[in-house]
Amino acid sequence: MKKVLSFLVLVLFFVGASAQSKVYFTKEITPESLLKLYKVLGVKVDGRVAVKISTGEGGNKHYLKPTLIRNLVDEVNGTIVECCTAYGGTRQDVSKHWETIHEHGFDSIFAVDIMDEYDQIRIPVQDKKHLKYDIVGGHLANYDWMINLAHFKGHAMGGFGGVLKNASIGVASTAGKTYIHTAGKVTDPSLLFQNLPEQDHFLESMAAAAQGVHNYMNGKVIYINVMNNMSVDCDCNGHPAKPELQDMGILISLDPVAVDQACLDKVFNYVGKPGDDNKPLIERINRQHGTYITDYAEKIGLGSKKYVLIDIDK
Repeated sequence: MKKVLSFLVLVLFFVGASAQSKVYFTKEITPESLLKLYKVLGVKVDGRVAVKISTGEGGNKHYLKPTLIRNLVDEVNGTIVECCTAYGGTRQDVSKHWETIHEHGFDSIFAVDIMDEYDQIRIPVQDKKHLKYDIVGGHLANYDWMINLAHFKGHAMGGFGGVLKNASIGVASTAGKTYIHTAGKVTDPSLLFQNLPEQDHFLESMAAAAQGVHNYMNGKVIYINVMNNMSVDCDCNGHPAKPELQDMGILISLDPVAVDQACLDKVFNYVGKPGDDNKPLIERINRQHGTYITDYAEKIGLGSKKYVLIDIDK
């Protein structure tokens, strides 16, 4: 019965999404407000729940802290899931990745699963413009639901990182990350930077991979962006720039395109002031043509850029 009700909620949500998708927002960034947003969304997950976050590169201090997400993870009895990187650092090697996870306090509180620790699987992609398939951590097959819990911030290659990046690059194995970053050219991470494609082809590949994960999970994904510590650099950077834009809040939706678009709109429409400047993040996003990912993700049918923002603080 629970599965039937969850499916009906998803159907009703996306029927409404043909006009405007619902994105819920709170300016409060606390464990309590994060859990409240989940409950307001009205979709109760069940079974085995993967909570996909970035546990942060060694040296990075901007990742979503275990204390912030604990109430939500406990509520859904979730497992923190990650995959290894493709660029060296402290998270490409599995043993070093576990050390970083421990240093950042995740395995002391939660069950944690590096999904590509032992194997990887190929999953279908609907859009085959660049990718023939998506290569993800093999343990993705073990989960019934996913909570895509992303830290919204800048990114050196994508312009910004939100739920679309977290679903695509985040769920991909090391080979899969390489495959997406090179728009389907190679899977060997040692060849990644010699095979970088046109920027828009990379963004299109991310959108296609995100859709592949969404479809693989049968749409049973909740998408959350936390807009805090919004450096121009990603959590994959061990020495990120200091955030110049003040924290804005948390957004949640069943539509990944809508929730990323809502965050972009908040950043671009914000009126900054000394000590609270949105220009550096906007410049980073524009430099990489980052907004194109929501355009393309909408084009291939992953979601809608049209949304209604529901402020639960009012």
